[in-house]
Amino acid sequence: MAAPKKAAASTTQDKIDGGSPPEFTREQELKALRDMLLIRRFEEKAGQLYGMGAIGGFCHLYIGQEAVVVGMQMALKQGDQVITGYRDHGHMLATGMDANGVMAELTGRRGGYSKGKGGSMHMFSKEKHFYGGHGIVGAQVSLGTGLAFANNYRGNGNVSVTYFGDGAANQGQVYESFNMAELWKLPVIYVIENNRYAMGTSVSRASAQQDFSKRGASFNIPGKQIDGMDVRAVKAAGEEAAAWCRAGKGPFILEMQTYRYRGHSMSDPAKYRTREEVEKVRHDQDPIEQVRNRLLAAKVSEADLKAIDAEVRDIVNASADFAQHDPEPDAAELWTDIYR
Repeated sequence: MAAPKKAAASTTQDKIDGGSPPEFTREQELKALRDMLLIRRFEEKAGQLYGMGAIGGFCHLYIGQEAVVVGMQMALKQGDQVITGYRDHGHMLATGMDANGVMAELTGRRGGYSKGKGGSMHMFSKEKHFYGGHGIVGAQVSLGTGLAFANNYRGNGNVSVTYFGDGAANQGQVYESFNMAELWKLPVIYVIENNRYAMGTSVSRASAQQDFSKRGASFNIPGKQIDGMDVRAVKAAGEEAAAWCRAGKGPFILEMQTYRYRGHSMSDPAKYRTREEVEKVRHDQDPIEQVRNRLLAAKVSEADLKAIDAEVRDIVNASADFAQHDPEPDAAELWTDIYR
C-alpha cells in the first residue's frame, strides 16, 4: 500500500473576505515592527538555548505567528485579559511581561515569573492580565470563559481574549464553553490560531469543518476569518470583536489564518510538510517583512529599521545572559505555592 501523500496547507489568503485592511500610521507600523521583532528574536534565542541544553522539557516557539498577538494587543484596552495554550512566549511579551523574567523561567531560575518552577508552559502575570500558558490542550478555553464570566459579573467592561489552536478547536470543552458564553452573553473573544498543522496533522486530515470561524454557528456566535499574517487586519478584526463584546452582545470568534515556521515543539522535525512550503510562506507572507516593506516604502531609512532590530537584540541577549546566571530556586521552594 502506497504511503499517503503529504497534505499541502492552503495559504492564509484562502477564503478571507474583504478588501485591504485599514492603513497604519507611521507610529503604529513602528510599534508593530518592534513588538513582532521582540517576539521573533526572543524565540530564536530560546531555540538556541534549548539546543545548548540550557532550557529543558517542552518548548513551543511562536516564530511566524507574531502578527496575531501583536495585532490583538493593539486592539485591547487596559484591564482586558489574555489566556492561551502552550505556545505562549509571544503572548507574554506582547502583554508587556519582562523578557528577563520569561527567559529566566524557561531556564528554571528563581527570577522567572513562576520562580523557576513552571517552565515554558506555566507562566502568569496578574499585573499584565496574563493568565497563562496552559499545557493541557484546550484547558484554557473554559478558563478564559470563566474570566469573561467574572468580567460580566463585575460589570467592568473588560474582555477576555482566549487563544487556542486549530487542534484544540476539536476539544469538547471548547463547545461547552461556547454554549455557556452565548447563553450568558459573556464578553470573550475566542481567537483560533490556525497554523494549519496542530501537532503535526494537516487540518484537511483532522477537521471535518475547516472553516473555524463557523465553529460557533450552532451556538449563534458570529465569527470571521482573518489574515493572521497581516497585523493591520488582525487589529481591525480585534477592534470589531471587542466592540461587539463590550456592547453586551456575547462572544465572538476570530479565526486567524497563520503559519508556524518551526515544528510543533523543539523536538519536532516537521517531516509532515515540505521545506519549499515553509519557504514560500516566509517569502510571500512573513508578517514582519510586510511591515518592514511598508515602512521602507514610506521613506523610513534602512538604518532606522536596523536600529530597532539592534535594540531588540540587545534586550534579548541581556535576557539570555540573565537567565543563564540567575540562581536556581532553593530546594525549599518545592514546598511553597502548594494549595490543598
